[in-house]
Amino acid sequence: MIDNTSLAVVAPEILLLVMACVIALVDLGVKSRLRNLTYGLTLASLAAVAFLTGSEAATGETAYGFGRMVVSDSMGNWLKCFSTIAMMVCLVYGRPYAGDRDMLRGGELFTLAMLSLLGIFVMIGGHNFLVIYLGLELLTLCSYALVALRRDHTQATEAAMKYFVLGAMASGFLLYGLSMIYGATGSLDIATVFKVIAGGQVKHTVLVFGLVFIVAGLAFKLGAAPFHMWIPDVYQGAPTAVTIMLGTAPELAAFAIAIRLLVEGMLPLAIDWQQMLVVLAVSSLFVGNLAAIAQTNLKRMLAYSTIGQMGFVMLGLLSGVVNGDPVFARNAYSSAMFYIVTYVLTTLASFGVILLLAREGFESEEIADLAGLNQRSPLYAGVMAVTLFSLAGIPPLVGFYAKLAVLQALVVSGSPFYIGLAVFAVVMSLVAAFYYIRVVKVMYFDAPITATTVAAPAEVRVVLTINGALILLLGILPGGLMTLCAQAIVRMLSS
Repeated sequence: MIDNTSLAVVAPEILLLVMACVIALVDLGVKSRLRNLTYGLTLASLAAVAFLTGSEAATGETAYGFGRMVVSDSMGNWLKCFSTIAMMVCLVYGRPYAGDRDMLRGGELFTLAMLSLLGIFVMIGGHNFLVIYLGLELLTLCSYALVALRRDHTQATEAAMKYFVLGAMASGFLLYGLSMIYGATGSLDIATVFKVIAGGQVKHTVLVFGLVFIVAGLAFKLGAAPFHMWIPDVYQGAPTAVTIMLGTAPELAAFAIAIRLLVEGMLPLAIDWQQMLVVLAVSSLFVGNLAAIAQTNLKRMLAYSTIGQMGFVMLGLLSGVVNGDPVFARNAYSSAMFYIVTYVLTTLASFGVILLLAREGFESEEIADLAGLNQRSPLYAGVMAVTLFSLAGIPPLVGFYAKLAVLQALVVSGSPFYIGLAVFAVVMSLVAAFYYIRVVKVMYFDAPITATTVAAPAEVRVVLTINGALILLLGILPGGLMTLCAQAIVRMLSS
């Protein structure tokens, strides 16, 4: 029998599922090219879900349901709220692009977006290995369909096939690792797994063997090197309206399951998984930033940039436990959470500008396509410049404070090795600044290739302007979001 507490814990998921089904049915009667009714109903549903998760997050309470298989806590609810807002922004930016490319013939884009968000919610709220895995599969299956949504486009179909094959392999890694941990501990419940491992009665070799596969699966979902091979091809090949969905909200879900599995479930094994994260972080920073320099395609450059940015998230995650003492856990994990949230905010704006510049029959994906953008539209060139400077970590933008928070978490540990990692990260950030500033140079100093003016619907202009302003505002006043992340992590660690 399902009690009322369990239903309250999954209320946002229920609302999301019901509205996804309603929207799929309502869309059958919609005839307009841009699916105005479906679009409006989707945004209204997502706004209600965002309000519900935000309200639950603000209370700071932790509740469990369905025999402790699902958890509703402050960290999870904030990540759900941010994921929902990110998906709303993706749909606002992506609808004109999708309409021009005949991707709105049915309401699949909106329904699949809502179902992929449902998968993200299940991943974030899962407190059981099977629940987390089911959420992951729901998200990835919707993502495969979204990438292949432009059926007559060869590049999109090829990207979907690559994503499907590599995604299936990564899911297999994660599932095999989880099965190893289950075999060793005898439980699928994260809290029980923590207690059994902390008790020290399980063979360490078996646990580490399972841990290797779990970390490999998580690295694929986050897009960390050397499990990054899918990101450049999928980002470039997928329709840009789908690329922005793949590069934003799912990153928050991947961060959430990394926290659930590694911190809540296997913190006693921190010395083992931290060593693996060191390799992933260094590889991601090195491969991502060096490979991005050689790119001429803007989406592909941002894909390699993502790999490098995930290196910083890994640095935050690996600096919470020093010499077996989790004294710096709050500081480290909150800095990683702050980094991933601000990265998503910045990525939304960068792909928003690419979507804005694309028009029917023209993708605007090459760096050269941005030539002279400042002369054609100073506002959009300004938003893109703010976004790129933030990704490069230039003050006073939010990307600078996010990098500073992660570096501070490394340095405050006092470990010479961690301080060395911080120095390496700074050097790689200097390398990254080259390819970000190169794009700004093209926008402001190169002669425009076309005299075409940039036109966009009013809601796209408004949301993009707010998005760019937030990147600047949160850089000047980061305290509120940083405190929110810190409180969420503290409540998660104490529950």
